[in-house]
Amino acid sequence: MMIVAISLILVLGCGGSAWAQETPAGVPWHELSPDEQQTLRPFNQNWDQLPPERQERLRNGARQWSTMNQEERGEARQRFQQWTQMPQEQQQKLRKRFQRFRELPPERREAIRDARQWFRSLPPEERHEMRQQWKNMTPDERRAFRQQLKKNYNGGGSAVAPNPSSPHDRPPPPRSFRPNH
Repeated sequence: MMIVAISLILVLGCGGSAWAQETPAGVPWHELSPDEQQTLRPFNQNWDQLPPERQERLRNGARQWSTMNQEERGEARQRFQQWTQMPQEQQQKLRKRFQRFRELPPERREAIRDARQWFRSLPPEERHEMRQQWKNMTPDERRAFRQQLKKNYNGGGSAVAPNPSSPHDRPPPPRSFRPNH
C-alpha cells in the first residue's frame, strides 16, 4: 500500500515536497473518506504535519487512484519504480520541469498533453525511431523540428495532430522524422 500512496504523489508530480515543521490548518485525518484513508494510510502518522496544499494534492491523487483501472495503476507503479531509480539531480530537474509546466497557461498545457497523446498513439516502433532520431539531432535541428511541427499541426497554433485517435487522421511526421529507406 505504501507504493500505491507514493505512486499517487508521482502521478500528480508532487513527489518532492518537504514535511512541514509546524502543524498547519488542513483537513483532519478523521474527515477523510474511508477510501481516502485507505489509500493514504502511509501518511496517517504525519498527516496533521503536512501543509494544507500537500494534503489537498494527496487527496486529489487518492481520488485519481480510485478511478484508475488495473492497467493504469500498473503504469503508475512502473513510473514510480523508474522515479526511485533516478539520480537525485535528475529527479530535481524533472520537478523543475513539472513546475514550469504547471505555470503555463491552460491552453498551452492542453496542447502539450495532446502532443503527448498523439505521440503515444504511434506504434511502438515509430515512437522508438522518433526518439532515436531526436537524440541524434543537434540543438539547431531540434529547434527546426519543433518549428516544423508547429507549422504542420493546426497551422502553427499547436504542435499536435487535430485528431490523434486514428492513424488516418494523423498528418505524416515532418521529413526529418520519416524513416530512411
